[in-house]
Amino acid sequence: MTALKAKIVDLIEALGPISVAEYMAMCLFDKQHGYYMTRDPFGRDGDFTTAPEISQMFGELIGAWLVRVWRDVGRPTNPVIAEIGPGRGTLAKDIARTMDKLEPGLRDRANFNLIETSPRLRLVQATTLQGAGGSFDWCNTVDESPAGRPLFIVGNELFDAIPVRQYVKTDKGWRERMVDIDEEENLVFIAGAGSLDPALLPPDAETAEPGAIFEIAPARAALMQLIAERIARDGGAGLFIDYGHLKPGIGDTLQAMLKHVYDDPLAHPGEADLTSHVDFASLAAIAAKSGLAARLTTQGEFLLALGLIERAGSLGANAEQSTQTRVTGEVQRLAGPETMGDLFKVLAVSTVKNLPGFPRPN
Repeated sequence: MTALKAKIVDLIEALGPISVAEYMAMCLFDKQHGYYMTRDPFGRDGDFTTAPEISQMFGELIGAWLVRVWRDVGRPTNPVIAEIGPGRGTLAKDIARTMDKLEPGLRDRANFNLIETSPRLRLVQATTLQGAGGSFDWCNTVDESPAGRPLFIVGNELFDAIPVRQYVKTDKGWRERMVDIDEEENLVFIAGAGSLDPALLPPDAETAEPGAIFEIAPARAALMQLIAERIARDGGAGLFIDYGHLKPGIGDTLQAMLKHVYDDPLAHPGEADLTSHVDFASLAAIAAKSGLAARLTTQGEFLLALGLIERAGSLGANAEQSTQTRVTGEVQRLAGPETMGDLFKVLAVSTVKNLPGFPRPN
């Protein structure tokens, strides 16, 4: 039994079953035993590999996107460049390098904010960013980022780790899915007493089979609302990349990853990464209600539109065969339809309508 599992068992024994959202929050962010608070989960030695760790091309294209949007919104002199959930700091480093190359002086004028709550990961990020140039500051929330200045914010694999609530279809209607313990103190899912407003269900809910799962994410919605209101007020743009779907639907997407292998979400609390798929359509709708342009596409289409093939060609030109093979493999992992290209989606929001990497709106 992990230390966090013992804590969860004690909590359930004292207060009763907990929601899936509360379980996720404890697994990921418990101050003593939470997954992101106690380890560096990224890369080959961790539990999963993110796009910035796969290839420098990913961060370079994101940096180029930020520069183009910065120009489109009027070249503000004092922008805030923020990454929320910055992992090891690799993406921020590649963004800063690319911005300085494409727009000399911008990196040094901008204020780079890394929005990170884990003290352990802050140390990893600081090490990664040594010698990157520019001014890097850390904060815990978007609210702590300097107000009154245009905000250009990036979140890669951010929303998938924000807890979701799950509801299961029963003969008594949709009931909130809870985490309980059995007689042997194993963690198990049960259907609780809490019900769901039918207005929140997608159209296919009526035909769903008993036991079907529907997910909602109030915490994700609240964060998007906060970011959208900030951009609408101060100007700027946001770019969010994650695995998920472009329209809401029925399905259990809660999953755990341990040492690059899928794991039972209830098996190793605090030791495995927990995520669920992101409903991008709902996030886009929130941004649109705040008066922002919101654009959606797949990661593959986005990176290819930004020039992934061309960048790969320049990296491979006159290089050894081993380098060319490596770069080709990175392109396939980032943009291939069988890898990250279709599974990962991209949401961009901004005060301007025409956004690079997306088709022009009608």
